[in-house]
Amino acid sequence: MARILIIEDEQRIASFIAKGLRAEGHQSVIAGDGPTGLDHALSGEFDLVVLDIGLPGMDGFEVLDQLRSQGSRIPVVVLTARDSVGDTVSALEGGADDYMPKPFRFAELNARIKLRLRAEGQGTAGREESLSAGGISLDLRTRRAQVGGKQVDLSAREFALAEIFLRNAGQVLSREQLLDHVWGLDFDPGSNVVDVYVGYLRKKFGADAISTVRGMGYRFGR
Repeated sequence: MARILIIEDEQRIASFIAKGLRAEGHQSVIAGDGPTGLDHALSGEFDLVVLDIGLPGMDGFEVLDQLRSQGSRIPVVVLTARDSVGDTVSALEGGADDYMPKPFRFAELNARIKLRLRAEGQGTAGREESLSAGGISLDLRTRRAQVGGKQVDLSAREFALAEIFLRNAGQVLSREQLLDHVWGLDFDPGSNVVDVYVGYLRKKFGADAISTVRGMGYRFGR
């Protein structure tokens, strides 16, 4: 488990990230402005920072500059609506470890967070290499899956969906939770894409691997 600081002034986005991180077993704290975020980031209590650029009080570039000038080497993943080459270069040259434009899928952000935690040797997510449950195993490094010891091919989104199911084996996950985790904020909440992809996984994992809980969502395993 890692402690992750989310410096983001848009509450909807901050809550979306925090919810996804909880599902991954992490703890998170949200700071809604630059000065507060900087104070938290310098406290030494966190393993990684997810940093927005368009912040009140002090923008993300200044927060990053202050962090690095004060000697902090905490990994920083910059998250912003600005997707120009100039902003990307400025963030990376300013000391960011990674850069990701909005809108985004949590699965992609999570992969970047895992990579940075692994590089730092911090948190259980950084050390975790595989997941296994119900006769199904996922290799988180190679993004490969096995069912009953035999390899099966999964698309990126099938793998992301399988991962959240295995991490929460036996628990009921709502369609909204699954949609947020795998497809992100920019996807139509009325879409049936979750049901379609659950169908794909059932074909590859077995029809009984994922059960439908009427009116609530889906459950992997018993």
